[in-house]
Amino acid sequence: MSRISVFACEAQPIVLEGLAKVLSGCEDLEYVGSASALGDTFAAVRQSQPDIVLLDHSAGLKAVFEFIADVKNAAGTCQPVLWVHDLADVDCFRALRCGARGILKKTFPVTALIECIRSVAGGNVWIEGSPEQSHDGADRRSAPRLTPREKQIVEQICEGQKNKEIAQALSITAGTVKVHLMHIFEKTGVKDRFELAIQGRKLLGLDGSIVPLGIPKMAPASEDGLEPALKYTHIQGE
Repeated sequence: MSRISVFACEAQPIVLEGLAKVLSGCEDLEYVGSASALGDTFAAVRQSQPDIVLLDHSAGLKAVFEFIADVKNAAGTCQPVLWVHDLADVDCFRALRCGARGILKKTFPVTALIECIRSVAGGNVWIEGSPEQSHDGADRRSAPRLTPREKQIVEQICEGQKNKEIAQALSITAGTVKVHLMHIFEKTGVKDRFELAIQGRKLLGLDGSIVPLGIPKMAPASEDGLEPALKYTHIQGE
């Protein structure tokens, strides 16, 4: 049986010790190492090509988002998962657009950690509490009857557009956009724009995964003239 390899970027030894112990108890999971800084993590990930890299955001979200983009370019098979204490919805959405495949809180139980790693390794996007973790919610949202205009609104939301930008793109008013969103929320059962963005492809019937549309093409890792490992060493602690 092929094992899922996991690397962690985490500065606290006690957290890493707990992670190693948890993964050692799972036959399908393998803890392959850790680093405390993004630069060291990038070098290790590029060399070992783990399936999953758990990322603490102590270096700052800007640095982590840049790191995720570079890792996706340099090690396309490695799937980044943000491993955080807390993260605002808007930052969760930004992380997903950068290429993160999971958002996992450190306060969640061990079962959630294992579920997240397995799910992301299986090609899914994982967020605790999202409909993918709830079969009832998935069934409720499986076949919403959206009008063509409502589908256009969903597509725009998945692209990260604001109401005014959607209105301009579709030649309607911002007020009309709000009305359409109210109808979409009622039909699909999603609670807010963030969940709508996460569920967009599924709601539009494009596939069964919860990957946002419109993830921008990432610039080459060396576009700024710095090797990624040097770049993250330079900005670490900002």
